[in-house]
Amino acid sequence: MARLLLLNKPYHVLSQFRDKDGRGTLADHISIPAVYPAGRLDYDSEGLLLLTDDGALQARIAEPRFKLPKTYLVQVEGQVSDTALAALRSGVELKDGMTLPAKARAIAPPALWLRDPPVRERKSVPDSWLELTITEGRNRQVRRMTAAVGLPTLRLVRWQIGDWTVQGLAPGQWREVVVHLPAKAPARGSRRQR
Repeated sequence: MARLLLLNKPYHVLSQFRDKDGRGTLADHISIPAVYPAGRLDYDSEGLLLLTDDGALQARIAEPRFKLPKTYLVQVEGQVSDTALAALRSGVELKDGMTLPAKARAIAPPALWLRDPPVRERKSVPDSWLELTITEGRNRQVRRMTAAVGLPTLRLVRWQIGDWTVQGLAPGQWREVVVHLPAKAPARGSRRQR
């Protein structure tokens, strides 16, 4: 049985427990010993971060080879167009190669918590929202994908990882869920010969 914490990581909090430069860390919100982040969420991003005490579960969540879907709510500068959505759905060319196809759709502004500080507003430039689901985990991937289709990210909230969601958690709040991992299969060749 593994412990799994679902944290709504606030904006400008690092996905680690210590920082020599005095920035906000997970230690400001979680005091449970021996849990570690399963993956990362950028300092300037918000939303769901999973922490666990189980290395196998941590790997299943964080390692790209397991292709666990991650859903983001993204406020972008400009209007989301059908052309931009089609590009995101077919894969976007980034400096480190082509992304896998994403699920992408335009959405109405979601009912989220207020961010501190708030997102800057520009009267002359509209903004809009999209929901983006990816199965990779490249560095700043969502921001780079939206920029590649002409929609710079203003606010990025990770809403869901696999079946786990940040629904109902205010920034800095967390809840624990119990995860039952399947029994480990015996190692190859470990069976005795008869």
